[in-house]
Amino acid sequence: MISEEQLDQFRQSGEKIRVVRDEMEVNDVIGIVVAWDDTSVVIRRHNRRVVKLSRNYRFELASSERGSAE
Repeated sequence: MISEEQLDQFRQSGEKIRVVRDEMEVNDVIGIVVAWDDTSVVIRRHNRRVVKLSRNYRFELASSERGSAE
């Protein structure tokens, strides 16, 4: 699970992140961190829609290679 400090760092920097939900790249969610609570994270996608996802997924910078932050 991603920590509060990491989420706050992503939110303050405004960098796009990638949420890897499974092994298929097409199912990744790319956007910026907007808010979070104990179990979920709200991500704003490029089309301004928001998605609420579990904090148990893998979070990494969108600018890095997919799967490089193991």
